[in-house]
Amino acid sequence: MTIAHFNAPAVSAPTISSASMLVELSISVWTGRKKDRAASDDVTRMNHANMGVASVNKKLLGDCEELVAIQKFGANVRSGHYAMTMPWSDSGLRLLPTKQFFKYNEQITALRTEFDRLVEVFLSAYDWEVMQAQTKLGNLFIRDEYPTVESLRAKFGFRLNYIPLPDAGDWRVDMEHETTASLKSQYAQFYQSQMEGAMRDVWERLHEHVTRFINQLGVDEDGKKGKIFQSTIDHVQSLTDMLGMTNFTKDPNLSLAEARLRAALRDVTQADLKNDEFLREDTKRAMEQAIAALPSLL
Repeated sequence: MTIAHFNAPAVSAPTISSASMLVELSISVWTGRKKDRAASDDVTRMNHANMGVASVNKKLLGDCEELVAIQKFGANVRSGHYAMTMPWSDSGLRLLPTKQFFKYNEQITALRTEFDRLVEVFLSAYDWEVMQAQTKLGNLFIRDEYPTVESLRAKFGFRLNYIPLPDAGDWRVDMEHETTASLKSQYAQFYQSQMEGAMRDVWERLHEHVTRFINQLGVDEDGKKGKIFQSTIDHVQSLTDMLGMTNFTKDPNLSLAEARLRAALRDVTQADLKNDEFLREDTKRAMEQAIAALPSLL
């Protein structure tokens, strides 16, 4: 989906800074991979290719279940983090509405505890996995390439920081008035641009999932009903909450879209939609009316 123009309502910086914060999540996981230069050179020579055009990367532990579990878990944590926050800067900072804070913090704290547990499980099995790797890798096995358990522990990290969102005019430095005014103007433009981008992100995600839900509620030309997934309903409900949390200026168009979505989803479950034809049709019609309110953001 491409949005040509997105005109977010003019924002009031103090209002937004008091209704949201910045959150920074950093998860580091040992890859367990290493380039084998000798094997790379061998592949190059065997194929009569120029040196440097081939690269052999080996899994030091093969398919270690404990390590794979951490890697997958970290990816899922990032996905959940992105789902509950909004983009803010290229540095990785995300915008978190204060109304979302307690739910976010509760979930992320539980996830960090589980991450730490998975790391400990892996480290406990590490020495055994190194022994098994010698069989898995054959001549590619080089013992010196394996870090100690102590140094390996430092390669895993789960860091979370909450940062206050500064006001557009908050410059706490001593400089010439003209320079200060210029910096305030630049940051005000950046602030407005980032807020528009954050709101656009919510709009796009909501539009995508609502459209998907409408398609699931529909019936094709052969009379076959679409398959409804509870995860889609959950995504739409979660993004509807986000839409309400990010309506910092109380824009009536956003409020209307939120109200229609909430009304369409009230007490609706996957099982009800599957078994009740009238509810299915009514919900589809209500969702279509709700999504029709969203283009007013364009």
